[in-house]
Amino acid sequence: MYHFEYVKKVEYIPEKKIIKLLQDVKRDLSKKFTIRFKFVGSVARNMITRDKKTNVGYDFDVNIYVDNVYDYKPKYIRMEIRKSIDKFVKKYGYATVEDSTSVLTIKVKDKAKSCIKHSCDFAVVDEFEDEDGNWNQCYIKLNKKSNSYIWQERSNSFYDLQYKIEWLKKNNYWHEVRNQYIENKNKNENPKVKSRSIFAYTVAEVFHWYREARKPKVKQDIVLNFW
Repeated sequence: MYHFEYVKKVEYIPEKKIIKLLQDVKRDLSKKFTIRFKFVGSVARNMITRDKKTNVGYDFDVNIYVDNVYDYKPKYIRMEIRKSIDKFVKKYGYATVEDSTSVLTIKVKDKAKSCIKHSCDFAVVDEFEDEDGNWNQCYIKLNKKSNSYIWQERSNSFYDLQYKIEWLKKNNYWHEVRNQYIENKNKNENPKVKSRSIFAYTVAEVFHWYREARKPKVKQDIVLNFW
């Protein structure tokens, strides 16, 4: 069990460094392809968290979009973005890029205290409307066993995510999202599950409670299948 708490917006100083880093990356890649980026999930909603009792600091989530993305192979896109980010990480005090299944991660490490001050996860994504009119997202996924990259559709939690967020805010249920997000982060024991996935899951969970009028009397344990 963890002890996450919300970080005050005044402490979001690293956000400016990340923006500058991505602007450098955008310029660096401009002759290969054009990228756009957006802070997402808990970051975009002033819901960044940290656990002071562990060695893991707070994290940021960024989506990277590539213009005409299907003109390029997934591996080429991820590799080029990774190489470009690596060119600039030291300039902004970050360690070398870590390449995981769904994201590229950079971290600021405090070696003296053996802890991570903060980190940022970059996912290369595309958004699409399916045949039923639902909006969802896919991302470039790394299969480490075969060292291959493919486009992978997100879990159902990401379906119509923006609509669910707007509905919950409009109907004054956002405080429930904030409370449940902290609860879900504290329950999560899988380090591979990223904050963006827990956020999307929480939004879908609370939306289901109230939109479907089925809020359980006893909250069930979180299902750790966010992919």
